[in-house]
Amino acid sequence: MAKRDYYEVLEISKSASEEEIKKAYRKMAIKYHPDKNPGDKAAEEKFKEAAEAYEVLSDAKKKAQYDRFGHAGMGGAAGGGFGGQGMNMEDIFSQFGSIFGDDSPFGNMFGGGGGGQRRMRKGSDLRIKLKLNLEEVANGVEKKIKVKRHVTCKSCSGNGAKNGTELSTCQTCGGAGQVRRVQQTMLGQMVTTSPCPTCNGEGKQVKTRCEACFGEGRVLEEEIIPIKIPAGVADSMQLSMSGKGNVPPRGGVAGDLLIVIEEEPDELLHRDGTNVIYDLHLNFADAALGTSVEVPTIGGKARITIEPGTQSGKILRLKGKGIRELNGYGVGDELIHVNLWTPKNLTKEETEMLEKMRDSANFQPKPNKNDKNFFEKMKDFFN
Repeated sequence: MAKRDYYEVLEISKSASEEEIKKAYRKMAIKYHPDKNPGDKAAEEKFKEAAEAYEVLSDAKKKAQYDRFGHAGMGGAAGGGFGGQGMNMEDIFSQFGSIFGDDSPFGNMFGGGGGGQRRMRKGSDLRIKLKLNLEEVANGVEKKIKVKRHVTCKSCSGNGAKNGTELSTCQTCGGAGQVRRVQQTMLGQMVTTSPCPTCNGEGKQVKTRCEACFGEGRVLEEEIIPIKIPAGVADSMQLSMSGKGNVPPRGGVAGDLLIVIEEEPDELLHRDGTNVIYDLHLNFADAALGTSVEVPTIGGKARITIEPGTQSGKILRLKGKGIRELNGYGVGDELIHVNLWTPKNLTKEETEMLEKMRDSANFQPKPNKNDKNFFEKMKDFFN
C-alpha cells in the first residue's frame, strides 16, 4: 500500500511553520492515541502514521529532503526501516512524548508531566559513506555493509547489573532521576531541578556490575546490515535506517544509521540529472559518408546509425537509457554528443589528397553531396 503524503497525514500545507507542524501532530496523536481507542487497530496505525510524518517534518534536514524527493528520498522504496518505517510504539512514546506537555492527559505516559517520570533516552546516530557506481545509481542495488555499533548487552539484558539482576532504587533521588534544590532569594524561594548526580538521571543504581559490559548495559559489536538503495539516488544524498545506530547506556532507544551516498565517476558516461552523456568522436570520413558505431550505455552497449553528413555538435538521443527518477515516475535518456576528430599526423599521400581537395565545395561549411569516391578513399586512411 502506498504511503500517504506526510502533509496530508497531519492535515497541513507545505508552508506550515514549525509550531503549526507541532500543533497538528499533537492534535492527531491525541485523537488516535491507543488509550482513547483501545483495541482499535486502525486508530493505532494512524497514530503511528502521524508520528512518522512528524519525525520527518519536524526535522529541517529530513523535511527539505522529503520536499525535494518525496518518500523515495527518505528511503521509503528501499525498505528496511528508512524514514521511520522501523518505528514502534515505544519509539514514539520515548521520542515525541514531550510534545504533550504537563496539561495533557497523556503527559505522564509520555514523560512530559511533572510526576517524576523520566523520558527514555535515545542513543547516538552512526554515519557511513556508501560508494555506488553509475549502474547501481541507475538501477538501485542491495548492499551489505559492516558496521560497528553499541548493542544491548545480552548478559544483563541492558541494565548493567550482574546476570541481569534487579537494580536498586537510587537513594538520592528516590528513583525520580532528578533532584530538586530550593534556594532562598530576595524574591522568595527558587526551585530548580537537575539530573541526579548519583545515578546520572537514571533513577536506578547497579549493585554489582555486569562483567560482560562493565555495568554499561551495552557492548560494541560488528554487524552486517543489508541496505536496499532505491534507483535514482544522487551524490551526497543522505538516507537513514531507524534503530540501527548506537544503543544508549543502560536502556533506551537506539539511534539511527545515516547513509551518505558517494557516487563514483564513470570512465565513459557523465551524469546530468536523470540523463547520461557520452562524447562520441568521429573522423570526418565517417561523418560525411555515414556509418554505424557501438556506444556504451549503462550496463551494456548499443549500436547506432550515423547519417551521412552528420555535423560536429549534433546530439543523438537514446530514449530511456538514462537514470530512473527517484520517485519512480520516469527514466532519463542517453545523449550522444558528436565530435569531429581531426588527425594530427598525416602521411605524405594523405596530405597531398587533402591539398587537392582544400578548395573543393565538399570542404566548405555547406558541403555538397558529391565525390563520394573521394571520401570512401579517405575513410580507409583515417579508420
